[in-house]
Amino acid sequence: MDVRHITSVMNHAFVQFTVIAVRVCVQTTQHSEYRMETTTVEKKIKIGETDPLLLFGANDAYLQFIESRFDSAITFRNNTIMLRGVPAEVKKLETVFDEMMYCLKKKGVLTMNDVAGIIEILQGNSRSTQRESAPQQFASHGNQLDDTIILWGRKEPIKARTKRQQEYWNSVRANDVVFSIGPAGTGKTYLAVAMALAYLRSNEIQKIVLTRPAVEAGESLGFLPGDLFEKVNPYLRPLLDAVSDMVTPDKLKSLNEKNIIEIVPLAYMRGRTLNNAFIILDEAQNTTTTQMKMFLTRLGHGSKAIITGDITQIDLNSNKQSGLVDVQHILRNVPGIGFTYFEKSDVVRHRLVAEIINAYEQDAERKERIHTDGNPPA
Repeated sequence: MDVRHITSVMNHAFVQFTVIAVRVCVQTTQHSEYRMETTTVEKKIKIGETDPLLLFGANDAYLQFIESRFDSAITFRNNTIMLRGVPAEVKKLETVFDEMMYCLKKKGVLTMNDVAGIIEILQGNSRSTQRESAPQQFASHGNQLDDTIILWGRKEPIKARTKRQQEYWNSVRANDVVFSIGPAGTGKTYLAVAMALAYLRSNEIQKIVLTRPAVEAGESLGFLPGDLFEKVNPYLRPLLDAVSDMVTPDKLKSLNEKNIIEIVPLAYMRGRTLNNAFIILDEAQNTTTTQMKMFLTRLGHGSKAIITGDITQIDLNSNKQSGLVDVQHILRNVPGIGFTYFEKSDVVRHRLVAEIINAYEQDAERKERIHTDGNPPA
């Protein structure tokens, strides 16, 4: 056979193979595109006369929150919400927006907690095969679950985990000043920070102020090395740790730089008036009566304050009365001021924390009996 003929045949075969390969590639690509289109759906939701600003929140805060929880594409144009994604998620999002519009129509206002509550119910509903349908679940259980959700943290929703914590949350919503008193580990400070961030996210306040008495109660910060932040940081670390649990480091840095979250020792609060702010005074058992009065009179228009402390851990000198002890009888019957008392049964930290508190209480009672009876210790 002629070499030229063989070469021609081989070239012809190569061209045919290339054409076939291209055809297969095209068919595969087309098939893949077809399959992709069949696994995504689009859904349009007309919002009618609903105000987009109220529905999506200031600066689209609610919409951005929803987008962070779902993979589907969400757009809004010409009074219509367009959803595009996998069928199951699009259906879930449709329910989310329907419930948001229903909630807005019923209450006249929509908050971040409302949106988070709706999403949490749906997520819980998708994990259970024995629950009722979503619309029925919203009707029968929506308010109860919404009440327990305080804030969506970085990883999970922050809720009231005990009956006393639920009372705490209810008291904060009903009063402008709330005193939270009880042993360590009951969530007093952690929930206070979550509540403050919840109010900030829903645009009900514009600023969060975190404070506590530093260096026991003497506040002798001038003797500590470093600038103000370096002086204060060790004493406000528990508050910072709580905030860091709930917002990303970049977000916390941004809030600090914009002075939306302000961290300040109690000594620097004198002379200020704080409007539209959520103020948290931690470790209040170490304030004197004068300091407590000074702090409480910083409250301006549209502000809230939570004061937390444990009156069994007072570090004041024996000749000074704790402001947290005094305030309980001074402000007991003032409208707009609430008191929530936690007990060792409310401890939500490590199981040993409650047992440690109980052991110390028993030891204190034993010593008191010895002192009263005049008997030497066994």
